[in-house]
Amino acid sequence: MSPSPASARVSRLAALVVGLCWLAVLFDGLDMFIYGSVLPHMLESKALGITSDQAGDLGSYATFGMLVGALTAGTIADRIGRKKLMVSCITLFSLASGVCALSGSVAVFGLGRTLAGVGLGGLLPTAISMVSDYAPRGRGALTIGALMTAAHAGGILSAYVALWVVEPLGWRAAFWVCVVPLLFVPVFLKVMPESLSFLVAKGRTEEATALAGRFDVEVPAAPAKTAGDRWDALAGLFRGNEWIQTLLYWLASFGGLLLVYGVATWLPTLMRSEGYNLGSALTFVVLFNLGGIVGMLVAGRASDRFGAPRISSIWFALTAAGVFLLSVHMPLGVTFLVVFLTGVFLNSAQTMIYATVSIRSAPANRATAVGWTSGMGRFGAVFGPWLGGQLLAAGDADWGFTAFALAGVSSMVFIGIAALRSSKRGELTSTPQELIGAH
Repeated sequence: MSPSPASARVSRLAALVVGLCWLAVLFDGLDMFIYGSVLPHMLESKALGITSDQAGDLGSYATFGMLVGALTAGTIADRIGRKKLMVSCITLFSLASGVCALSGSVAVFGLGRTLAGVGLGGLLPTAISMVSDYAPRGRGALTIGALMTAAHAGGILSAYVALWVVEPLGWRAAFWVCVVPLLFVPVFLKVMPESLSFLVAKGRTEEATALAGRFDVEVPAAPAKTAGDRWDALAGLFRGNEWIQTLLYWLASFGGLLLVYGVATWLPTLMRSEGYNLGSALTFVVLFNLGGIVGMLVAGRASDRFGAPRISSIWFALTAAGVFLLSVHMPLGVTFLVVFLTGVFLNSAQTMIYATVSIRSAPANRATAVGWTSGMGRFGAVFGPWLGGQLLAAGDADWGFTAFALAGVSSMVFIGIAALRSSKRGELTSTPQELIGAH
């Protein structure tokens, strides 16, 4: 039986919302990875008089901005709505890229990267919330997983932008490309509906019901927790001996995100320091992000079968081995394979930390535990790019790989100890946005 015209129209509308969110996250990934992709060229051409240690600082500025954006996104979205926040984030990181393109000094460039980070950090959790509201019935997990591939697709795009634009036109042209998302802002304003969760929370139930009917989705339940409940859930993470478990999760997340953002920022430059040409170094970015897409799709299935704590520990061990191997000059084909596999394991190992925290947490404070584990980990995201810059400035590129590998080993140890200490057992019952959105 063929679908009715009305049903087909509704399906197209829902697909449009998910498609717009995917496009927004693609821009997010492009802007996040573009700095690492153009950095080898900037260092070689001494753009803005930048040095290796300054380059590390600049990478940390963006991740610090992401920390601010991620921590404030929920509060701002509760006030102005998720649609307006998404549009604001896209506008902010696009204009900030324009600041980078126009900058005449390292200080102005750093300001642009910091502002871009605020927009980047606020967009992803907001987009996940939107997709959760409008995903077709029974396909929420699949839709959110597909959305997460957009960030890595943006990383792949950044490598091609650097390869095709930077050489003929200079590094500024790459940041002008990152201003292009501004052209899509009117489309988002016209087509994107407001979040159902926001409408329900604001008591606009009739509007939410009408939108839900139009998009053939369910109206979410009204939020039940108060601010006091949330603070009580946070305090519960430290009662009794739980503080040990909590700190182990936070330390594992710190090392994991140090590794993720350190490698994302410095991979092309470190590979250039190992003697690979710029084209090969950017190909590594493509393979690393292709691995990330594959890893996101397979890690969940592996965790369902073998357990998230076990997979997270194994994944970090394999990541550490892969990163360390990159300090060894191997045949190009073998290096390509190692970079791809490192991307597979690295980009999903951190997500499995969130899965582990969710499994081992009581339902009443599960969201709080996952959210704070992600927040503490973001300090590692700030530290990773800075650490890579310091090591490269000291002429210790090989130690850069070693330091990142040790971060993977530390996360493997911390998440393994936390899993062994935990006396809780149970099925993974958290929602996909709790696990994936925290990343």
